[in-house]
This record gives sequence, structure tokens and C-alpha cells, in this order.
Amino acid sequence: MKIEDFPEAGPDTLPDTPDDIHPIFAGAPSSTEFRKLRKRLIRQTREAIETYGMVTPGDRWLVCLSGGKDSYTLLAALIELQWRGLLPVDLLACNLDQGQPGFPATVLPEFLAKKGIAHRIEYQDTYSIVVDKVPAKKTYCALCSRLRRGHLYRLAREEGCRAIVLGHHRDDIIETFLLNLFHGGKLAAMPPKLLNDEGDVYVLRPLAHVAEADCVRFARAMAYPIIPCDLCGSQDGLQRAQIKRMVDEWEARSPGRRQIIFRALTQVNPSHLLDPGLFDFRGL
Repeated sequence: MKIEDFPEAGPDTLPDTPDDIHPIFAGAPSSTEFRKLRKRLIRQTREAIETYGMVTPGDRWLVCLSGGKDSYTLLAALIELQWRGLLPVDLLACNLDQGQPGFPATVLPEFLAKKGIAHRIEYQDTYSIVVDKVPAKKTYCALCSRLRRGHLYRLAREEGCRAIVLGHHRDDIIETFLLNLFHGGKLAAMPPKLLNDEGDVYVLRPLAHVAEADCVRFARAMAYPIIPCDLCGSQDGLQRAQIKRMVDEWEARSPGRRQIIFRALTQVNPSHLLDPGLFDFRGL
């Protein structure tokens, strides 16, 4: 599916009339600034879906909803694209309640039911496992993520979903790339499309072209009921926090730095790197 397949609804021509908007946007600001933000989010999501060949018409997607700003933005963008006939897949929103202390279990079910969105809420107490296995003063995030991903694969299979869809955005991809560069000793980031080892479920990141700042603005404007990600008391790794601060400083000194780094990830020249597995130097 290509953008030119829908000339009547180009990336910058989404109508603004109150009657031509999905109910998920009920109560959205009517300002020109917000309309431009919404159009940009939809356009960039659509671009990523097309660029990385994410769609097979008729598939079902498990859209993972954590209650954070990014997953709310992801859900809204996908629903609007589907509603406009630009995303020919079935969407099932899903939240995995992992048993963190103080998790507000009613927030997402009430939000999804109010918006009329098909969803599944799954409870799995992975928190107790993580607390038992992770040494004191270490972060829970790595093990927690692995356990969560395993359950999401299971849920996707149970629901007949061909893909699990995550809310990672452009900045997450950049930070992961720099983490791997500075701390992992490799050139790697978050792929926008990945097939699992079993070959039956894709992992998709349709917000790959979307800036985190736009997710923040969008979620704030929509007044989403945000659920914090640190209920367990553990913070993401110090290394990622350091990378984020470093990139923030670069961006402050040289605006546009994030986009330049991201563009570099889309223009790789294997013959100008040093991996003989990617380029046949011996045979040159």
C-alpha cells in the first residue's frame, strides 16, 4: 500500500471538520497548532508503515498499550489511519498488567471501553518474579521487558494476531543506537520491523519517524490518563539516562541534531565501515 494509492487523502490533506474525525479524538483541541500536530503524527506514522512494508491486508495487530504517552499516541494514529481506509488491518488494543504495586488497573479498561476500542486486558504477576530474581540495587527493566515480551507473543498467538505493535519512537531508536555504540561496541538500533525467531509474529514500530516531543505535546493536548512507568520503584538504566541527557544537550546547542542522527541510520554505506560480513573487502 502506497501513499499515491490514495490521492484523495494525501499526507497533508486530512480534513478538519468536526464530522470527519474519529471519536477517539473527541474533546481534542480545535486550534490550528493541534491540527497540524495531528496531521504530522498521522503522516509520519503512515510513512513508516509504507517505508518498512508493515502491512499485509487482512492481518490482525496486537497494539500494546502501556498507559504512557507514546502508546496512547500510537493507538490514536493507527485508529485514524484504519478509519480512513488507509490501514487495512484489524486492531486489538492490549494491556499487560504485570502486578506492579499501585498499578491503576481500571484506568485503561475504562478508557478503551469509553472510546469503543476492542481490547484485551491480561494480568500476569511478573513483578514478583523480577523482584525475586534481580539482585538488590539493580534495575528491573531488562528482565521485566523479557518477561513482558514473552507474554505478548503468547497473547498475539491466542488472538490470531500477526504482529505486536509497540510505541517506540524516533528518539528511542536514536538512544538505543548510541547505547549500542558507546556501551555495546556495535552498530545497532531498534528495527522498525522484526520477525521473531519462530517466524510467526512480527514486531512493528510505526512511530519510528515520530519525535518524542510530538508524542508529549499530543498526549498533553488530549489529556490522556497517563500511567507512570516506574511504579515498581526501579528506573531505566543509568546509561540510557546519560545518553538521553547527552542528546538533549546536542539538540540544545545544534537544533535538528536528532533528525540528522536518525537520517544517518537510513543511509548506511557498508563499504565505508569495517565489517567484512557486510562488505567483501577481500574480493574487492
